[in-house]
Parts: sequence; structure tokens; C-alpha cells
Amino acid sequence: QVQLVESGGGLVQAGGSLRLSCAASGYTFSSNGMGWFRQAPGKEREFVAGISWRGGTTYYGDSVKGRFTISRDNAKNMVYLQMSSLKPEDTAMYYCARSRSTLGSRNRNDYDYWGQGTQVTVSS
Repeated sequence: QVQLVESGGGLVQAGGSLRLSCAASGYTFSSNGMGWFRQAPGKEREFVAGISWRGGTTYYGDSVKGRFTISRDNAKNMVYLQMSSLKPEDTAMYYCARSRSTLGSRNRNDYDYWGQGTQVTVSS
């Protein structure tokens, strides 16, 4: 069955960096776009970044544009989120998700499988 497992979260000071990883299994990874979302307590799940099946097209939420970079390695069935210049408002649970199509998407309804999440906490 499809599994997505995130890792790499943790506690970091404002201005610091983290790289999140998502290991995918149970399907042909290179056939689908992928995305990262985040959810802070009391808030709705928010789109962070998306990437198409071959990595040629990427999408970013306005709040992370220029600071975060999404990438993928189809040979390793991995998708990554490099986060730089982190801010306290980036604190959230971060989720990896599989797109229903070959493209990424900003709409969470376009994703059909989700990981369990990895916590990112940015201290001021």
C-alpha cells in the first residue's frame, strides 16, 4: 500500500535551516506529483510547496517563496523540502502528500495520500 514517511523535523532558532525528507513506497513514485503542507494548532492545513512528476515544475505558497525549496529524487523515491531563513510563524506539523496527477497542486483536495507529519518548531 502507499506509504509516505516524513523525517527531519525538529527545533531550530529563527534564521536557521532544516531539510525535511519524505520517503515514498508502495507505488510508482515517478508517476505522481508531490507536495508539502503544514498545519499549526488551531489553523487550517496550508499549502507549502508542490513539485511535478519529473521535478520540472515547482509551486510555492506565498509565505515561503524565496525561502523554501522543494526537490525530488525519483531514483530514491524521495521528496525534500529545504527550509531556510526560518521564522517562528513557520512552526507547524509538516506533511508530505501524493498528488492525484503528474502535477503538483496548491489545492489539498488534489492529494490522495498523506504522511503522518513531522514537527517543525522555530524559536525566536
